[in-house]
Amino acid sequence: MLTRVKSAVANFMGGVVAGGAEGDYSGSELPLKFPYTRPEFLGLTQEEIECSADHIGRPILILKEKKRLPWATGYAEVINAGKSSLNEDQACCEVVVVRKRPGDSTTPIKTPTAKRRSSLPNGEDLGLKENSADSESLVFYYWALFDGHAGSGAAVVASKLLQHHIVKHLQSVLEVLRNHVVLPPTIFGEESNHHMTPGIHRATLTRAASLRGAVGAPSSPCTPPPQRFFTEKKIQHDSLVMGAMENAFKEMDAQIEREKQVYNITGGCTALCVVYLLGKLYVGNAGDSRAIIIRDGKVIPMSTEFTPESERQRLQFLGFMQPHLLGGEFTHLEFPRRVQRKEVGKRMLYRDFTMNGWAYKTIEDEDLRFPLVYGEGKKARVMATIGVTRGLGDHDLKVHDSNIYIKPFLSCCPEVTVYNLNQYEHGADDVLVMGTDGLWDVLSNKEVNESVSTFLANCDPDDINRYTMAAQDLVMRARGVLKDRSWRITNERLGSGDDISCYIIPLMYGNRQP
Repeated sequence: MLTRVKSAVANFMGGVVAGGAEGDYSGSELPLKFPYTRPEFLGLTQEEIECSADHIGRPILILKEKKRLPWATGYAEVINAGKSSLNEDQACCEVVVVRKRPGDSTTPIKTPTAKRRSSLPNGEDLGLKENSADSESLVFYYWALFDGHAGSGAAVVASKLLQHHIVKHLQSVLEVLRNHVVLPPTIFGEESNHHMTPGIHRATLTRAASLRGAVGAPSSPCTPPPQRFFTEKKIQHDSLVMGAMENAFKEMDAQIEREKQVYNITGGCTALCVVYLLGKLYVGNAGDSRAIIIRDGKVIPMSTEFTPESERQRLQFLGFMQPHLLGGEFTHLEFPRRVQRKEVGKRMLYRDFTMNGWAYKTIEDEDLRFPLVYGEGKKARVMATIGVTRGLGDHDLKVHDSNIYIKPFLSCCPEVTVYNLNQYEHGADDVLVMGTDGLWDVLSNKEVNESVSTFLANCDPDDINRYTMAAQDLVMRARGVLKDRSWRITNERLGSGDDISCYIIPLMYGNRQP
């Protein structure tokens, strides 16, 4: 066991055990679900895609001069410094119209790009045409970043299909979402008794009345006995959108697992997506990418990174409850360092899933096993293998040279954060910044805020390209410049050697939406 773990640790690269150029988990003789490419909205030719894979020059890719993204969104990306042969980041940006069709099915029409796929998870068979939204439709704006590891396959597939799963679940609650006056009914298809108007709570009881067991006079024979304490939980429309996104991530992960039997879908990926719908931004994150809002020069975090350290207690609890998943070679307990055999019988610092602090325990033989969570910061790993704990794919990922699967410890469930964009009047410099971990590994929220705010302050507010240029500048700051065979940023710190992808989304355009 120790030899296997040492071998795995020695081969760390980008959070997973390094493989070949694509790090395939599965048989490469299978056809690809989708061929490797760069984001569709960049409009690159195959020759330009090949030229972009320059690990020495590391050119920064931005939108072409005549290309525009919704809300004048800025985008920039750069390939890694040699960690993998391809840029394993992927991105998607679309405007989607969810239209109701006969038979309670709806079709998403995406603009402005023609000849797009259907809303079906496989994106096949409907052959859509350009159309505009009607009164029975919903429009949502969609931005997404996918950071692949051990191959780009899962990231490419997710970038093509995740939005279709979101559409599918929004279709099922389309009528409910369009009815802003009434809260979602508990039983779908029935009339809701809960109105959004403040002060109207038909079935709400006071605590005193509830304890008395009556609404009116105690002696009134015509008053039916009420339900005690509360009648029904009121669900907001926000929760339906959040649920649609959460279920979409789960189904996307299941589709990757299912189709790995037919297609060569390599590795796994983190996923960060933003949906703008009905005046609100919904930020869904599974992994270690990050989104922040910069408003009036201040930072509002919109996501949380999921790493072995941040999810230590969840991982340890799972290992405690299902010890067979540890394969008899790992311990769910955490220690400050590896326990040595000569320390058996001594008292050593440890912590369990119930603890945020530390305590001492007497070391036993079982504690000599490798810790489930080991390392610190960016070097922390689950089972000495992977550095992220949420994402899509990784179904075949095993501990090096063993038959122990890691997927049971990895979650595809996103954390969804809601931002009510209509509560604020946003200026031209108020933006949402989305970036893969290659950006945030070297720049803090404060540094990103200062960089973006300073750049935009020096740009013409009416320049439609200002956000693209700001994204380019931000990626350049994180990449740095090549000095003495290493990439350096300010104060001679090491720049990012990882793939970097970044959106800068101006929020003022959201205030202009109907």
